[in-house]
Amino acid sequence: MDQSGERRSSNAQRGFRVQAPLVDSVSCYCKVDAGLKTVAGARKFVPGSKLCIQPDINPNAHRGKNSRKERTRFQPPLLPGLPDDLALACLIRVPRVEHRKLRLVCKRWHRLLAGNFFYSLRKSLGMAEEWVYVIKRDRDGRISWHAYDPTYHLWQPLPPIPGEYSEALGFGCAVLSGCHLYLFGGKDDLKGSMRRVIYYSARTNKWHRAPDMLRKRHCFGSCVINNCLYVAGGECEGIQRTLRSAEVLDPNKNRWSFISDMSTGMLPFIGVVHDGMWFLKGRGSHREVMSEAYSPETNTWTPISDGMVAGWRNPCISMNGQLYALDCPDGCKLKVYDRSTDSWNKFIDSKLHLGSSRALEAAALVPLNGKLWIIRNNMSISIVDVSSPDKQVESNPHIWENIAGRGHFRTLVTNLWSSIAGRSGWKSHILHCQVLQV
Repeated sequence: MDQSGERRSSNAQRGFRVQAPLVDSVSCYCKVDAGLKTVAGARKFVPGSKLCIQPDINPNAHRGKNSRKERTRFQPPLLPGLPDDLALACLIRVPRVEHRKLRLVCKRWHRLLAGNFFYSLRKSLGMAEEWVYVIKRDRDGRISWHAYDPTYHLWQPLPPIPGEYSEALGFGCAVLSGCHLYLFGGKDDLKGSMRRVIYYSARTNKWHRAPDMLRKRHCFGSCVINNCLYVAGGECEGIQRTLRSAEVLDPNKNRWSFISDMSTGMLPFIGVVHDGMWFLKGRGSHREVMSEAYSPETNTWTPISDGMVAGWRNPCISMNGQLYALDCPDGCKLKVYDRSTDSWNKFIDSKLHLGSSRALEAAALVPLNGKLWIIRNNMSISIVDVSSPDKQVESNPHIWENIAGRGHFRTLVTNLWSSIAGRSGWKSHILHCQVLQV
């Protein structure tokens, strides 16, 4: 025992109270000795609120943690000369096209734009922007994707699609929570049918993993109802038969679960959510045309009326309570389903048809800013205002608008060339098209 220990022991034997050195309460990191069961007991042993019970403890033991707190307390403002609340009010008004540059300014801005608070605030104040995301199979068979900014009419760069989906076939695509784009299932040349699920966050501009599906499948149908992802049907390599099974992903629970099977196996090629139900049209195991509708409320599949199935072509979409489908290859004529007559009898025609080549074929219908957007394989875009569908185009020419997207063919020569390319087997085409909000 050293001399200081001997002095403390002798003082204790003589009845003197042991006085620990006074320390600053901020600098004291000690814990009450295990023998002192209560704080009151500790105060009896060590009088005074700023006394260190264990004076031999290393005062630098937690300095790193405390330093981080101090740095957070005195961190620089978001914008010099402005309180953070005013600076945030300025930053949320910066157009989305500039957000990639904002992340590079400093670490604090990067953390701000990578979190949910910034974008939730933009959405609550009506400042969120919607972009069109197009997933395309190029002529070499590889998957690429592009984002279109409708405000500035610009195509934006995106991080590469993960390798497992760079050449996949028959995979699904859907959007959850408005800003997460999911890719799931599909078929790989080496692995065959897949259960894999990944998603891209438009807020972080990164890809993430999600729970795998319960069944391997490709060429299936998918939809989103009440922010839950549903898949049904398709094929599974090795089984060599069409699937009846269906399942759902609840992002809140972060897991998949089975739902009721379809009446028979199906390879869906058209699907749409309308009036809270999921309508599917596809081919059965003997190549016959089949159709069924799923109700999430009752977890049941029911037949679809013949009138709807007969005139139902892809792509189609439900918007403002109306069901729309294209009536020509280039998408310059729309038709509307009339439930009362069980027929497709209303039309919106641009009177300016572009052609029937594969390059000019309409691949997707998406709702954006209260209008229908028609995206073609050559990445050209037409916008249709369906708020007044009964008005004729001649009396209101602003119903139909063509904008120049990437690869938009404007001249007679380029239109002719695209027609030749379509007949010669040009295989570049759009697989999926979705709208993400940030």
